[in-house]
Amino acid sequence: MDKLKMHTPDIAEQNYKKLAELFPDAVTEIKDEDGNTVRAIDKDVLMQEINTKVIDDGQERYQFTWPDKRKSMVMANAPIAKTLRLEKEKSVGRDGTPGGVDSKNIYVEGDNLDALKLLQETYLGKVKMIYIDPPYNTGNDFIYEDDFAQSVDEYADNSGQTDEEGNRLVQNSESNGRFHTDWLNMIYPRIKISKDLLTKDGIIFISIDDNEVKNLREICNEIFGEQCFIAQITLLCNPKGRSQDKYVANCHEYILIYSRTVLDKGSLSIPKTEDEISSNYSLFDEDGNPYRELELRNTHRDFGKFNRPKLWYPFYVDNTGNVSLEKKENSVEVFPIWDDGFEGCWTWGKEKAEKEIRLLTAKLVGNRYKIYRKSYAYIDGEKPLKQVKSIWTDKSFFTEKGQIALNDLFNTKNKYFQSPKSPFLIKQCISMAHCENGIVLDFFSGSATTAQAVISLNAEDKGNRKYIAVQINEIVDEKNSAFKAGYKTICDIGEERIRRAGKKIKEETDADIDYGFRCFKVDSSNMKDVYYTPADVEQLSLDGFEDNIKEDRTPEDLLIQVMLDLGILLSSDIEIQNINGRKVFSVADGYLLACFDKDVTEETVIEIAKKKPFYAIFRDNSMANDSVAANFEQIFETYSPETVRKVL
Repeated sequence: MDKLKMHTPDIAEQNYKKLAELFPDAVTEIKDEDGNTVRAIDKDVLMQEINTKVIDDGQERYQFTWPDKRKSMVMANAPIAKTLRLEKEKSVGRDGTPGGVDSKNIYVEGDNLDALKLLQETYLGKVKMIYIDPPYNTGNDFIYEDDFAQSVDEYADNSGQTDEEGNRLVQNSESNGRFHTDWLNMIYPRIKISKDLLTKDGIIFISIDDNEVKNLREICNEIFGEQCFIAQITLLCNPKGRSQDKYVANCHEYILIYSRTVLDKGSLSIPKTEDEISSNYSLFDEDGNPYRELELRNTHRDFGKFNRPKLWYPFYVDNTGNVSLEKKENSVEVFPIWDDGFEGCWTWGKEKAEKEIRLLTAKLVGNRYKIYRKSYAYIDGEKPLKQVKSIWTDKSFFTEKGQIALNDLFNTKNKYFQSPKSPFLIKQCISMAHCENGIVLDFFSGSATTAQAVISLNAEDKGNRKYIAVQINEIVDEKNSAFKAGYKTICDIGEERIRRAGKKIKEETDADIDYGFRCFKVDSSNMKDVYYTPADVEQLSLDGFEDNIKEDRTPEDLLIQVMLDLGILLSSDIEIQNINGRKVFSVADGYLLACFDKDVTEETVIEIAKKKPFYAIFRDNSMANDSVAANFEQIFETYSPETVRKVL
């Protein structure tokens, strides 16, 4: 049986193996500064293999960098030996029952970099949309600390502006970079990892303001590619303006939007509202279906007879206004000619016009006819779509609306959380991403606005969206009204918000949706150090390591770490079975069977093998005796040879 690794993947190691597989002759060894033999890549061989130039340090090129960027990149790739532990008492069932664990939604307490690394294999390519509202690096000290400015001396040291004696090497020690370095080191690895969680058509929305919008765009251009930039939305969030601003009262911020891959035109279009439909589609056909009339002539002068000859052809209009492609007696010939004589073109080709001729009508405008097409509001029952504009001024998106929404849930006038986003704003983003059945991730969850928005949208349109919310369990300031009300951490506020929002939405709609969440916390690995580095443990110390699992960990803890290691969704159904007196976890309808009990008999192994799971997991020392251990592989070869057997 193979051993589970029980730690997150080493991305750097994986990348090295890929490179070594592609260019094995570029792999070599060198001595490091301590005289140890280490692996290396021969750049000269690599240059020959790929027939291009490799840039050395010091050569000028277009790049975006900052002090410690290399460390930040290493941080994104480095593995961690941590896990998630289920907090059942904080969880809420699908129907809103406290302590239930059947919800498909996930709430994670802990550092989001650790959480993203723990989720990266399980949710690789499975997240349809990400929304985050990270710290803006403003220096304002609210509940959530967001001042990443370094001291002048710190920045000078990290950026190489001091010599060995600590003397500054440049005059301009107040360089603006010192205010950005820590923030960049924080945000870069998180966005880098999150990209791999997105589906191929996945989209990320990031709220930000003027302080870091430039740097954030540079980071996203590097990680996603400039070709995947979709928009920089300007959001009117505070129409009164911020009175504390030094020169101009700022009343806006931004939402940066990037996609995992280049999307088709119109991919982010959203349905028009009923008010928009009633005002835009004011005409009705004989069956009462609303429509509007759009001119068939292409209204862009970049297109015309000169470059679209197949879209230049005549229509014929009779004296009743009927439109035809065939010339009839007393009919008038109509070409797509502009008032100034420019020879334009139609938006439809002749073949499409012939097929849809019933939708065309003619109107006499001045002394010439213009051709119009009927554009119906509903096609196969679906609402018409519209492209979202780059400036958002909807009052429901204002920050004060977000504060009101949170205060209403907690029935208070106090600010338990400073400036939460409006649920209506997040719902707009979710609608643009078209993830009616997808996963929405927010790894700066804050007060859990995104979670509420997902529940609300599901209730409105019977969607099946799932959310993953991640929030560091930061202590609330004792002076804050939330702390006085009993909410000691930001996670306390966020989790209670989801409970209250779910209860409120259920009472108002009684929709058959998921109102709950499974709560997890980031913790150290369930495994002792000897599990990872047995060679480092001295023989005299082995008496304490008969078991490689920490004493305070439960079988449920082990199951969650195994699921993460094997890439099985945390939202999977989990059933506990009793097989010959042993506790066996059945995950995802028997896809994984795991038994962490000791003294596992041959009868138990046989029964598990007969169920033919894809994975069968046991503890390394769980077999009742040597005979069971010796026969283990043969049992599975007999009853379920395809099952992957692993131990921990």
